[in-house]
This record gives sequence, structure tokens and C-alpha cells, in this order.
Amino acid sequence: MQNEELRQSREALETSRLRYFDLYDLAPVGYCTLSEEAASSGLILEANLTAASLLGVARGKLVKQAFSRFISRAGADTFHLLRKQLSETGAAAPCELQMLRNDGTPFWVRLEATAAQDNGGSVTRIVISDIGARKRVEEELYKAGALQRAIFNSANFSSIATDASGVIQIFNVGAERMLGFAAIDVMNKITPADISDPQEVIERAQTLSAELETPIAPGFEALVFKASRGIEDIYELTYIRKDGSRLPALVSVTALRDARNAIIGYLLIGTDNTARKRIETERARLDQALQDQNVELEKAKIVAEKANLAKSEFLSSMSHELRTPLGAILGFAQLLESGTPLPTPAQNKSIGQILKAGWYLLELINEILDLAQIESGKLSLSMEPVALSEVMFECEAMIEPQAKKRGIDLTFERFARPCFVQADRTRVKQVLINLLSNAIKYNKEDGSVSVTASRIDQDLLRISVRDSGAGLSPQQLTQLFKPFNRLGQEENDTEGTGIGLVVSKRLIEWMGGKIGVASTVGEGSVFWIELQLIPEPQVLAAAAETPLPDPLLAADAAALRTLLYVEDNPANLMLIEDLIARRPDIHLLSAADGYQGIKIARDALPDVILMDINLPGISGLQALKILAQDPATAHIPVIALSANAMQRDIDKGLEAGFFRYLTKPIKVAEFMSALDVALQFATAERRNAAHKEAEC
Repeated sequence: MQNEELRQSREALETSRLRYFDLYDLAPVGYCTLSEEAASSGLILEANLTAASLLGVARGKLVKQAFSRFISRAGADTFHLLRKQLSETGAAAPCELQMLRNDGTPFWVRLEATAAQDNGGSVTRIVISDIGARKRVEEELYKAGALQRAIFNSANFSSIATDASGVIQIFNVGAERMLGFAAIDVMNKITPADISDPQEVIERAQTLSAELETPIAPGFEALVFKASRGIEDIYELTYIRKDGSRLPALVSVTALRDARNAIIGYLLIGTDNTARKRIETERARLDQALQDQNVELEKAKIVAEKANLAKSEFLSSMSHELRTPLGAILGFAQLLESGTPLPTPAQNKSIGQILKAGWYLLELINEILDLAQIESGKLSLSMEPVALSEVMFECEAMIEPQAKKRGIDLTFERFARPCFVQADRTRVKQVLINLLSNAIKYNKEDGSVSVTASRIDQDLLRISVRDSGAGLSPQQLTQLFKPFNRLGQEENDTEGTGIGLVVSKRLIEWMGGKIGVASTVGEGSVFWIELQLIPEPQVLAAAAETPLPDPLLAADAAALRTLLYVEDNPANLMLIEDLIARRPDIHLLSAADGYQGIKIARDALPDVILMDINLPGISGLQALKILAQDPATAHIPVIALSANAMQRDIDKGLEAGFFRYLTKPIKVAEFMSALDVALQFATAERRNAAHKEAEC
């Protein structure tokens, strides 16, 4: 029986030992029993396997070691307070600190300490829980939260988060900097609408109400209405700072929702809009200033146009007034020069001086008008492909008599191949004639003038006029293209106005070219113009052949013709009377005004009508219109003979229907030629009418 009891006791003891091993040695926490010797440190009297494993020391070697050896320097103070609290009160709150494994590796633990009695002595029981995994998670969460907080608070914009009712819950550092409020001033107290411009909030509510056709209260609801409906919303708003100043902001509103998609608040992110507003204000100011400037420019343009119109009208009127008496002077001088009997040598010399002075005065008038038209921007150019070889040939024919008269050797270089430029043919001739005329006038007796052409590059041609004259000094060259400056030539008897080169320069530049000069005193000068070359234009159709004269017209050539001259100036009428007196084949009728001219034209049906423009009653243009509308007179060619010699006057007259437009003072040969062409035209018209009548 005793043996059986002993066996049972041993089995119970073994079962108890195994239970103790499971509960103590294999527990998920470490257990240590510390002696009270050297209370500040404590020696390990006993430790379970888990404690030994945590500390990285075999359990047998762990006994008798100081527990404080395994406390990190950072956790030493915490452990000291734990032991002190335990010794003074017999109880201590759990703490968390870093311990060191035997190899020096730190790890986080939670320590619980209790006082106990063991074998009649006081000991301390320590429970060690490894919390490294939790600490790592907490640290990661802390880092993430710290990063979020840093971003949230260091951003240069205001972040205001509210609850669902609009009360501010978060007010970041950016909002504090921008608006001057501390977070504590606004959190759980007010809504963003309370720190916004009240008038803007009201206007926003009214705008949204009209736009969405839904009544919206003028408060926080107006600021978040679209966001609450899931509509992206960004708008401009003025915040009122704590000090009362205003901050223009661009606000973005987002609704914050929970997992069930219910709104739990709103996030209002605002950026400082001051710079943009300033730019918009400045832009508006500049736009207004520009608009005001444009208005002023338009006014100035109108004034300038009126001034130009007045200037043009003045020049036209002045030209007319100058040409009218000049026409009489030159006309009668030409009559005297070619009259019968011929004038005596002395008379011929005087007549020559009259004609010379008259034509010079006419040239001066023409050049002044050209210059005025250029400067006023009223000069019109007819830009077209121009064959330079043809222009040079015509210039040579026109200037050759002047060169021969002074014994000047004139040479023109011939073009090896056709050269075309885009220009106004008449104006190119005008410029070249001016350069050639100057080269001859200011040359020495028996001198030379040569005209050459050379390519500057593939698309640029230079025409040079070289003379053997006295040349120009550098100082004279600087004054060359100034109006009325003849560089001292006015002291001799060489004709010139001092305007030709100025007009030439402006004309060439208007046509996209250049003009220049190189000169050496005592050797001569080279004036040149440069124009852009263009490809040779394609000939679209063969030129119409000139019709042969009608034999019937030749047979009718000796018949008496009637010319009606409508003119109110007696001197001009007398001049034409004297000219027509030399034509026994022409009978002259005259009328002093437009109405009388129309009546005589209807009664007499003249072959040709010569019409002044400025007439009493109605103008020559009005009279022409009346004659053209009358079937009885519509076929009669009407030649304009007027002192209105500006190009716009000529263009206007030709567009109105004049057969030819001649300007005063007349050139006798030109006048007679135009009259003969008109008479031939009238004969042809009469013959055609006769043929048609015979056929009927």
C-alpha cells in the first residue's frame, strides 16, 4: 500500500511538473525572479526559457546576472522608476522600454513587476512581453501620419475641413498663415462662410439658384452645394482675415464621404489668388488704356484723313489755279512759235525763254504734286511685270535729244536676256528719266553718260547711271535726298527743282526697291536703283493685231467736222480757237457752261466734244453723264481738257467715261493727236451706224 501511494505521489508530482513547464517555461512571455540585493539593479534568481530566449542567453548562464545589464541606456530611467515605485508602494504600473539582447541588439518590451516572498525572503517577479511587432506597426503609422501632417501643415494653401453641418474641424497651418486665425479660434466654432465676403456668398447663392433652378440659402450651403451633389467645384472667393483685410482665393471644394458614401464633411482647399487678381486688374487697366488709345488714334486718324483730304483738295485746287494761266502762257507761246509769218530771231528767242520758263514751272508743279501725294500716302501704284529692256529702250529714245543737244555721249547696255521686275512701269520710267536728265544737266560739255545693269544676286538687279560730271563731296551726299536742296546748282543757269531725287527715292522705296549714289569729286557720280527680279510672265494670249484703217474713213477724211468746246475761261477758249483755225477741216462751236454745252450738243450733234471739268452750273463730269444717257449724244467721244491734273482726277475722269483726259497746259502736238484719234473714232461710229441702218 505504501509503495502504491508513493507511486501515485510520484505520478502526481510529474504531472504537476509538466504542467508547470508548460505554464512557466513555455509561456509566451518571459518570467524572471530578481533578488532584492542591490535594489537598484537586482540579480536574476530564476528565469523561464522564454526569457532566456528573448535575452539570447542560456537559462543556466542567466542566473546570477544583473537584470539591469539587459536594459538599454534609453530605457534605464524608465526601469529605475519602475523599481523605485515598486519598492515604495509595493505596486508599479507596467511600462514599455527598450532592452538589449546578449549580442547588443535592442528590442521593445512591456515590463510588469510585482513584489513577492520566496523562501522567507523578498523577491521581485518580472514579466517580459515582446512588443516589437506592435512598435514597428506604430512606428510606421507614426511616420505615415507625421508625413501626412507635415504635408498638410507645410503646404502653401489653406486646408479647412468641416463636419457635415459645415462647422470647421481642421484648420491647417497654411490656413493660419493665410488668414491670420489660430486653429483654436475657429475649430468647432464657425463655418467657412463666416470668414468669407458675405456679399460674394449671397451672389454665389443667387447665381447657383438661377443656374440650377433650385433655391439655395446664402450661407455655407452655397459654398458646398455643387460638391454635395458630386459636381467638381472650383470658384473664386474672398476670405476676410482676422485683421479685417481681404484675401482673394481660388477655392476647390470636395465632399468627404464614409464607407457607405454618406457625406461626413467637406474639404475646402484655397490658394492665394492675389497675384492673379492683380494681373487681371492690370490687364483690364491696360485693355482700357489700349481701348482709350485706340479711340484717340481713331480720332487722330480721322483728323489726319481730314487734313490729308484738305491737303489733297488744296493741292488739286492750287494745281488747277496754276495750270489755268500757265496753259494760256504756254499755249499762246506755242502758237506764236509756229505762227505765220514765222517770228523774227529776236521774237523767237523771247518765245523760247517763255516756253522754257513755262515748261520748267509746269515740271515744278508736277513734282510738288507727286511729292505731296507720296507724303500723304495717296499715291497709287499699278504694280505689274515690267520688262526692263523695253523701259530702257523708251528712256533712251526720250533722253537722247537732250544728250545730243549738249554733246553728251550716251550709251545703254543691252540685256543679254529678258529681265522682269514687279513695279509700276510709268514710275520706273519717271525715276530713270530723272537720273538720266540729272546726269546730262550736271555733266560737263562733251561728257559721257553710261547706263549698265548688273545682278547683285539671283533675285536682285541694279541699274546704274554713271556720268562724267564734277562729282559730289561727302557733305553734299548727305544733303542729296532733301527737298528743294540743289547743292549750290541754283547759282548757275542749270534748270532743276531740287525735288526730282526726293520723289525718285520715295517711288523706288514704295515699289520695294532701293536707290543710292557713289561719287568722287572731279570724276563723276554713279546713281543706282535696285529692284527685285521676278520670273518672266507667261503670255496668256497673242496680242491683238492693230486694225488697218477703214478705206471708208480715209475717203471721208476731208469732210468738215464739228468740234464743240465747253469752256468758261476766255483765254483757254481763245487758245483753242487759234489752234483750230489752222485746221480748215474742223468747225468749232463753243459753250460757256455745262447746260449750254448740253443744249448745243443735242442741237448740233458735233463729231467731238472738248469738255472742261470745272464749269459754272454743273461740272464737266455731270455734263458727261447727261450726254451719255441721251441716245442722241451717247456716241459722241468727249475729251476732257482740265487743269485738274492729279492722278486721282485723271483716273476719276477716265472711269466716268471720257474718251481721253488731257491736262492743261496743253502740248499742241499731243492735243492734235488726241483730237485726230477722236475724230477717227467718231467717223467709225457714224459709219457703223450707217451700215446698221442700211441693213435694216
